[in-house]
Amino acid sequence: MSKKPRTLADELDGFISPFRIDGGHKFHLKSHKTKVKGGLAKEEGEAIIEQNRTRLADFQERLYAQDRWSVLVLLQGMDASGKDSAIKSIFEGVNPQGCEVTSFKQPTSKELDHDFMWRSAIALPERGRIGIFNRSYYEECLVTRVHPEILKAEKLPPRLVTKNIWRERFEDICAFERYLSRNGTVILKFFLNISKEEQRARFLDRLEEPAKNWKFSMGDITERAKWHRYQAVYQDIVRHTSTPYAPWHVVPADHKWFARVVIGSTIVAALESLDLHFPRVDAGSREEFKAVRKALESEAKGGKKGGGRKARAEARSRGAPALSRHSGARAARARNP
Repeated sequence: MSKKPRTLADELDGFISPFRIDGGHKFHLKSHKTKVKGGLAKEEGEAIIEQNRTRLADFQERLYAQDRWSVLVLLQGMDASGKDSAIKSIFEGVNPQGCEVTSFKQPTSKELDHDFMWRSAIALPERGRIGIFNRSYYEECLVTRVHPEILKAEKLPPRLVTKNIWRERFEDICAFERYLSRNGTVILKFFLNISKEEQRARFLDRLEEPAKNWKFSMGDITERAKWHRYQAVYQDIVRHTSTPYAPWHVVPADHKWFARVVIGSTIVAALESLDLHFPRVDAGSREEFKAVRKALESEAKGGKKGGGRKARAEARSRGAPALSRHSGARAARARNP
């Protein structure tokens, strides 16, 4: 019996499954180390990162052309955990038309006049695209829990703010993610798990390098003082919102390059599983293409103007559908499931 061909997901599994949490086991954040390197030297890791960039660019093009699935990548983590730099590194070379980054900061007055999921819902990726959330709706179970005064600003009717509010929000988020997954959105969630010592080193780096001064805020130090509270809340989030359809990946983030290996490998493996392909043009369109090709070639040889229109008329007379001026992959995929 012949062996089953080894897939890309099989090749990358060692950088994915050790960090994947799908709700099947009790989760303790302290048991997940931050300095893991997966048995790789930095040079080996950087080679994998580069390979994944090439793979991701290819899959993204197919995802866009097929126009059936969408991918939502969520990045959460403490300040200086490497979210911004991971996005920049992993998606380097990907067509900007096929992905969009949304950063969620302090809510605006308009956003506060809506439910807590509203601003995330309107930023979801369209079919065929990758959406990247730098922070996300999980902030509404994180910073609002660490800072109760922020929850008060959300204008909820007082009788709805009970001791069960966080459990209710977890339930709402899981229902929302299940709904998205049932409608063709692949959800990949990453918690960049950085140590307090490494955060300190990165803060000092930001203070010492003029080019990085802009990244530093005194608010970062205020939040650092609440480190243990944030860790406890993150643990609760992962415990209650890890599911088979929207698992968390707790990424060791003390070594930025290894975090990028894990995140990039997870995204690439997920895209491979979708069986992405370029749409196939139907037989009628192929016949019309032949007629148009003939007209264009004759034009190059000094043929009459309007040869393209004549070719289309001839194609229609043979029963082929008229060629849209928007023909190509994006038009063809509308005819191909």
